Amino acid sequence: MTKPGVLDARLEELEAMDLEQLRDAWRRQLRSSPPKVSAGLLRMALAHACQEKALGGLSNATRRRLRETVAAGRPRPSILPGMRLARVWQGTTHIVTMGEDGAIRWNDREWRSLSQVARAITGTNWSGPAFFGFQAKRGAAS
Repeated sequence: MTKPGVLDARLEELEAMDLEQLRDAWRRQLRSSPPKVSAGLLRMALAHACQEKALGGLSNATRRRLRETVAAGRPRPSILPGMRLARVWQGTTHIVTMGEDGAIRWNDREWRSLSQVARAITGTNWSGPAFFGFQAKRGAAS
């Protein structure tokens, strides 16, 4: 890893470069032909490459999630604290709140998982994330 001062200096250098200088920097740094994009976009891509080299790249989990997003053609939503999930089941709207403390609340109770809530609502063995629309239902075509 590079020292933070070295990274800061390199990012400042990029700010001062014109398009041809950025293209030359791309060739030296990435050993490939630069894409035909604006100076601003090329500068951001080079800055990202510098930061990735100095600070480390994406985690394996992030890389996997990006691959899944590309394969699915749409981002997979995240279940975050503070969210309220709504699902209509047999004419009744069910609201589940994701507590800031990580608790799952539905029907004036705390639950250990969305799947427990889905089972309580439907009376059958549902995947909670699938029931609330966060992942494909088992056996459903993608």
